[in-house]
Amino acid sequence: MYNERVVEHFSNPRNVGELPDADAIGENGSFKCGDTMKIYLKIKDDRIVDVRFLTFGCGAAIASSSMLTEMVKGKTLDEAMEITNQDVADELGGLPPLKLHCSNLAADALHNAIENYRKGKGKIETA
Repeated sequence: MYNERVVEHFSNPRNVGELPDADAIGENGSFKCGDTMKIYLKIKDDRIVDVRFLTFGCGAAIASSSMLTEMVKGKTLDEAMEITNQDVADELGGLPPLKLHCSNLAADALHNAIENYRKGKGKIETA
């Protein structure tokens, strides 16, 4: 059902955990499947210098969160805002159609965090 890259990111997720000194936090969830994600960003000079996540959900949700953190580290906020749910799924080598929404949650949580930061809300979470 899942390819090797998805299994690797689920089995050995990168950048897991809270980031106590985060400059921004974004949250997203799905009532349909019950998955929830929080993305924590540390930002310096408009660039993401550290990123962490907490995800409660299926293997695809955890793999999507892990992959997203790898994709955004070192990017400017504008570059990170351009990352789409399809980009996350593509970097994972694809997701089964019933699990594609999991990559949507990761990208949307990232975008929420950046929007919070830009609005000066930083750690205010959105759902």
